[in-house]
Amino acid sequence: MRTLVHISDLHFGRVDNQVLAPLRQLIGDVRPDVVVVSGDLTQRARSAQFRQARHYLDTLPKPQIVVPGNHDIPLYNVAARFFQPLVKYRRHITRDLAPEFVDDEIAVLGLNTARSLTFKDGRVNRRQVEFLRQRFAQLPRAVTRVVVTHHPFDLPQHLDRDDLVDRAPMAMEVFSRCGVDLLLAGHLHTSHTHNTAERYEIDGYAALVVQAGTATSTRSRGETNSFNVLRVEHDEIQVQRYAWSESNAFTVAATDVFQRQGDVWRPAT
Repeated sequence: MRTLVHISDLHFGRVDNQVLAPLRQLIGDVRPDVVVVSGDLTQRARSAQFRQARHYLDTLPKPQIVVPGNHDIPLYNVAARFFQPLVKYRRHITRDLAPEFVDDEIAVLGLNTARSLTFKDGRVNRRQVEFLRQRFAQLPRAVTRVVVTHHPFDLPQHLDRDDLVDRAPMAMEVFSRCGVDLLLAGHLHTSHTHNTAERYEIDGYAALVVQAGTATSTRSRGETNSFNVLRVEHDEIQVQRYAWSESNAFTVAATDVFQRQGDVWRPAT
């Protein structure tokens, strides 16, 4: 079994400082095998905000898989946005825009969906997806395959489909062929756990989608600060959502268990 902590949308520059220490303490107590950070580390991609994010990440367990979000690209500095969109992210956070953690049980691969040409939306391209396909093809089938992005490949039906990452259907077809099990994302500041069967009708395939809320930002959009703890086995994944409570602590708000049937992940019965 492997334990993943999934945090997202930190938004340094707009953080609630009271949650930082309890979040750090709880993540340390969980003792994760991997910490996943699915984008929007900053509010406005400013150097000081990236330094704050870097300092906070340094206090969390390693290894870490970190990907950028749309807020990590400058908004008002037009020259930087179009010619050096992730220069500060690469300077302060990581130069690796396709990070990975692989062992004999799990493979966690990060994918950059942030783009200069859009202010909010994300996109994947065929080169990125082909890179993932080739990397997963090198691994034994028993290894659980995880893809981390900022923008989601799936979301609840009542939400705006424009929030889906562009070219998601193309990517999902490839993911089905290389057996991607789990998709981790952020962006919406909304927690959700489900499978991809309803949106993508791919014969004999449905990945598990785990959406994280914002772990630390004051931009809550109606949902309290939260993050996920996943316990991953080959045929079963448990997802616990921890939410900030009135007792000024993160407590378990929901637990969902999914099981594999072939290449289809379904809620446990």
